[in-house]
Amino acid sequence: MLHMRIRNQGERQMSGAIAVNQLQARHPSHVTVATASLIGTAIEWYDFFLYGTAAALIFNKLFFPTFDPMIGTLLAFATYALGFIARPLGGVVFGHYGDKIGRKTMLYLTLLIMGAATAAIGFLPTYDTAGIWAAILLITCRLVQGFGLGGEWGGAVLMAVEHAPADKKGFYGSWPQLGAPLGLVLGTLVFSVVSAMLTDAQLLAWGWRIPFLFSIALVVVGLWIRFTIAESPEFQKVKDTKQEVKMPILEAIRMYPKNILLAMGARFAENGFFYIYATFVLAYATQSLGMQKQDMLNGVLIAAAIETFTIPAFGALSDKVGRRPVYIFGAVFSALMSFPLFMLLATKNPQYAWIAIVLGLAIGHAAMYGPQASFLSELFGTKVRYSGVSLGYNLASIFAGALSPLIATGLMTAYAPATWPISLYMIGLAIITVVSVYFATETRKA
Repeated sequence: MLHMRIRNQGERQMSGAIAVNQLQARHPSHVTVATASLIGTAIEWYDFFLYGTAAALIFNKLFFPTFDPMIGTLLAFATYALGFIARPLGGVVFGHYGDKIGRKTMLYLTLLIMGAATAAIGFLPTYDTAGIWAAILLITCRLVQGFGLGGEWGGAVLMAVEHAPADKKGFYGSWPQLGAPLGLVLGTLVFSVVSAMLTDAQLLAWGWRIPFLFSIALVVVGLWIRFTIAESPEFQKVKDTKQEVKMPILEAIRMYPKNILLAMGARFAENGFFYIYATFVLAYATQSLGMQKQDMLNGVLIAAAIETFTIPAFGALSDKVGRRPVYIFGAVFSALMSFPLFMLLATKNPQYAWIAIVLGLAIGHAAMYGPQASFLSELFGTKVRYSGVSLGYNLASIFAGALSPLIATGLMTAYAPATWPISLYMIGLAIITVVSVYFATETRKA
């Protein structure tokens, strides 16, 4: 009897080892996995950011035309914020199944959901043809977008981090983070090309739909690429040894309540500043300062392109000096830029505006975003990592990224032409992040 038990146990261990070896033989390179994660996240962020660009520049005219332009922009940003509100729900749902079924399967579903919602926006009627129902349908699509993205980030970064060598998790974990600036580059570039080729009348009539419908082709490519990668080896070990927990999200809250809160705080400056630079600045510069839309789009495009190099650089640096020092540097630098940002924009010189956006995104934001994937992932154990990191990451999005364009627009409306209240708000975000990262545990393996 004992002999049979030992034999069965040995067979199970051997079969598990063979399964892992087969996965490694098919897709042995952590570089391949990191690349696939990067491409998938770039497509999903393209979908998400495209809405932000449209909200800043044209949705106020298409879906809220009966309001004052600044109030219409405020309402457009409000629908933009709804995508963030849906993200924690997506993080909980996909985190639960990602910790029970696997990271890879969830990445298929999230990409499909995001792509479908984005393409649907391209088919929506506007206020002129559907009245208030146009705005309701827009809100529905935005909520679905947020739900999908809420589950996407955790799975993508865990695939990269859990496949990476122990001494290079910061570097390879930064690869899916590149999806954000690449998605922003792609979304801004497509929107810029369409805007340049069409008149304003054509853009408002039908041209705005093209970037959203383009998502269909991108999603097909993304699904095919993600099919080629293997499951995370760290999660595969959990599954092979049958150590999955029944309710990962509840277990994550029970085991890591402090780390969830610190992960949220760490994101305040990174998330809030990003959306101020990428969305609010567009609306402020074009509507309040009278700058050209294309000039501002070019500035965001240049900054995001440079950030594709600085994000992995800061990720690699975190492998050498630690996650916390690099992250805190980014938050402090961002705070120091809060007043110079508006000083440079006030010149109404496109080149000075570009400098402001480049410094804010390619240095301040990149220094936080580069080490973020490895830093937040390493705060949680493998069995509940997808749930824990998704919850902390996405809850912060509600209070930071969702609200920052709204709050900045509200402060601009209330105190115009003064911009110091917005700068003080930005400094407040940075202080929350510095304190949170300071009290978090250094996760880099020495």
